[in-house]
Amino acid sequence: MLRYILMMYVTLVPTILAGIAVMIWCKLPIMKFAARPIDCGKNFADGRRIFGDNKTWKGMIGYVIFNVIFSVLWGLICINETLAGLNFFYQEHDNTVLYNVLIGVLLGLGYALFELPNSFLKRRLDITPGKTVNGFWKVFFVFLDQADSVFGVAFVVWLFFPLGILLYLLYVLVGAATHLFLNMMLYFMKLRKNMF
Repeated sequence: MLRYILMMYVTLVPTILAGIAVMIWCKLPIMKFAARPIDCGKNFADGRRIFGDNKTWKGMIGYVIFNVIFSVLWGLICINETLAGLNFFYQEHDNTVLYNVLIGVLLGLGYALFELPNSFLKRRLDITPGKTVNGFWKVFFVFLDQADSVFGVAFVVWLFFPLGILLYLLYVLVGAATHLFLNMMLYFMKLRKNMF
């Protein structure tokens, strides 16, 4: 069990670093043309926004770019046999630059796209973008806010290594806990507006 958790972290080092880099990237005054909402400001049939202002093309592009950069760099570091042996991506596939570019693109898209259903649901419930609810539903949405992207990146891992449902769910739980911890750190570093 502990080995699998270690393998999860070793495998997703690029995505963890990319997630932090994107927080900084989205605050920088560059690529302003892409800092537009993915839903183009459009409303759904219920009159509410589809995803809201916080899901931008700039963020999605950033997730892809930084996952590619960190996946390629991590791949170079993982030439070390010990690290390669702990990386799910290299259990059944060769560690090559082209392969790592593909992994980076898919991780970036998995991260960004799997956040969208959560945003869609929150808009239907009239929850302010970047906020959560109070009461019973708060725990559910705090977990979902941390886990949504992890569902995506763990799915990408599963595409290249047969995780199975139990290991996939463990990935999501460990990833969500890690995401929560990182968000708290980013909040204290003033890179996030809200802790949860």
